[in-house]
Amino acid sequence: MTNAEARTTDDDRIPASTALTDWLDELAQPKGSPGGGSASGAMLAISAALLHMVAAYTPDDERAAATGERLVGLRGDALAAAEEDGVRSAALGAALAEPKGAHREADVRDAARGAAESSAALGELGLALRAELDTVVDVGNRHLMSDVRVAAGALAAGLGGAVTNLEGGLDLLRAHRADGDGLGETIDRLIVRLAVYAAARDAVAAVGAPAS
Repeated sequence: MTNAEARTTDDDRIPASTALTDWLDELAQPKGSPGGGSASGAMLAISAALLHMVAAYTPDDERAAATGERLVGLRGDALAAAEEDGVRSAALGAALAEPKGAHREADVRDAARGAAESSAALGELGLALRAELDTVVDVGNRHLMSDVRVAAGALAAGLGGAVTNLEGGLDLLRAHRADGDGLGETIDRLIVRLAVYAAARDAVAAVGAPAS
C-alpha cells in the first residue's frame, strides 16, 4: 500500500447502493470521491439500464434476450467501477497533496497509474456496452428508438469521461517519470486504448444524435 492509499478512508468509498440524491450530494462536494470518473461510471450504468429496458420490450427475440442478460451484469460492473474510481481519485488527490519529499514522486506515480487504469477500466466497459448497443439498434423494439438514442448519449458521455480522465492520468504519469520506473509499457498500452475509446465515443455519439 502506498502512502497515498493509506491516507484514503472508508469515507472515500461511496457505495454503489447509495441513494441517488445522497450520491449527487457527495458528487457536489469539493473532493475527488466521487468525481468525474465515478460520474462516467454512473452514465455507463444508466446506458446499460436503458438498453436493458428496450431489450425487455423486445419479446420473442433470442438476441434481445441474450443482450438483456449481459446488460444486467454490465450495469453492475459499471456501478462497481464508479465506486472504485472514487477511491483511486481520492488516492491521487492524497498523493498530490503530500509535501515534497523522498516518497512524493513515487506516490504520485503509483496513484496516477491507478487512476489511469481505473479510467481504462471504464473505457473497456464502454466498449462492451457499445457492442450491446449495436445489437439493440439492430433488433430492439422500433417504438423505443428514442430511448436507444438516450442510452447512446449516456454511453457517449461515459466514454467521453473515461477518455478525458485517461488523458489526464497519462499527462501526470509523463510529468512524474523517473529512471527505471517501468512505466513505459503501461503508458504505451494506455495510449493505444485511449484512441480506441475515443473512436468508440465518436461512433456512439452519432447513434445518439437527433434523428433527422
